[in-house]
Amino acid sequence: MKNKAIKLSILGLLSLGVLFSCERELEQKSFSQIPLDEAMTSESNFSQAINGAYSAIKGSGYFSVDTGNQLIIPDLTTDNLIYNPEGRGSNFTAYNWSFSSNNSSVTGLFIQAYFVISRANMPLKYINNLPMGNFRNNIEAHARAVRAAAHFDLVRAYCKIPTQSADANASLGIPYITEFNPLENNTIRNLTVAQVYDNIISDLNFAVNNITDSSDKSKFSKAAIYGLLSRVYLYKGDYNNAVLAGNSSISLSSSVGSITNFPNIWSSNNTDGVLFKVLNSAQEAVTVGVAFQQGASPTGGNIRSEYVVPRSLNDLYIPTDIRKESYIRTSAYQGVQRNNVIKWAFNIAGATPLNVVEVKYLRTAEVYLNVAEAAYKLGNEVLANTLLNNLKAQRYSAYLPSILTGTNLWNEIMLQRRLELAFENDRYYTFKRLGLTMQRTGEGANINGTGTPSVIQTILPNDTRWQWPIPQATINITPAFQQNPGY
Repeated sequence: MKNKAIKLSILGLLSLGVLFSCERELEQKSFSQIPLDEAMTSESNFSQAINGAYSAIKGSGYFSVDTGNQLIIPDLTTDNLIYNPEGRGSNFTAYNWSFSSNNSSVTGLFIQAYFVISRANMPLKYINNLPMGNFRNNIEAHARAVRAAAHFDLVRAYCKIPTQSADANASLGIPYITEFNPLENNTIRNLTVAQVYDNIISDLNFAVNNITDSSDKSKFSKAAIYGLLSRVYLYKGDYNNAVLAGNSSISLSSSVGSITNFPNIWSSNNTDGVLFKVLNSAQEAVTVGVAFQQGASPTGGNIRSEYVVPRSLNDLYIPTDIRKESYIRTSAYQGVQRNNVIKWAFNIAGATPLNVVEVKYLRTAEVYLNVAEAAYKLGNEVLANTLLNNLKAQRYSAYLPSILTGTNLWNEIMLQRRLELAFENDRYYTFKRLGLTMQRTGEGANINGTGTPSVIQTILPNDTRWQWPIPQATINITPAFQQNPGY
């Protein structure tokens, strides 16, 4: 069993070969290792392989360290964060929209997400080694859910989003990899965006119908898969199915995180309102929060932020909003006050180092907002108001429900989405999928809004940079792999 485990861990390095690895000529067997076709016969090894796929989601390019961390990129490229001149300058090329195929400040996601997909596909290659039954169905469901999630993260970043423009569905998609083959280097972009979304939805529908439910939030559950489907359908513009999937998720897991528990969701391992999280520990020590700042602590700290919260956003969090104290802390660094992001700074319950926290990949609060937006699009303002009021009752102390209509209701849905999902891998995609102009306010990093503003203030909806560049390393290995227009 020990040699099997070694073989599976070595696989994580070799499987990086999907699309982009130069390791394709490495020897695949060793006298000290059991070949995969022999190792992948026991249930324990299939379970370990699934764990490896989930673990890869925290890797560099997804959520670890600072450069290219997907928790911060969607905020620093938009109006949610301001460059701090006292920081180290990390991610500045992304902040300045200086995307190119030769830098990894944004495009690290491409490599890591396909690494996740490769790991998810590995147990599927050997799935026939398992007898028919619940265990086999569950393994396949987890693998296909992870595979779908990673493909969705890729397609929304590197391709047009269906609701972004009239030509989006027919535009160039990404490869949807369904087979484990680390030696493959001939993959091309032969799918449209619409076809990629169809594949994602097919995988998620299989997963939700076959997964064995459990209370383990570090793996997909039925509620989490339905929640992810609500996100996918919203991006697709299929509002009826966004409502259906979202309501199915809410019926299984309705709490958005109570106003009492909400601060603990970010400062501990509390999972109230969390549908799917990415594990992290003192042993792994993946520094998720370092992309935002250094020096934050549960009791204060001389915080040195890479990017800070602009006054305009900070002021949108009124004093009775529990999110303000949970997400933001005003603190001085070298005598200058800044509004610092502490959402991913510390875990007081887990005895982990600073910035080593679990990533909340998907929360019920987002599902409420997905359904509210889709319901509004369908003309169901009653449902949209109900969901908004239920969410806001757990965010504002002494909240009194209100009924909004028309533009006022839409604006409130957008406001609550911004406030709820700030610094959580959303803001960039909200601009992109709605085809909006990204307009910064011209503020500086000081708490009163003064200071040097960004050089880049406006990005129009038709700017080609909304689609990130394919890494040049991929194209070097696979010359037929088509680069995005504009790069």
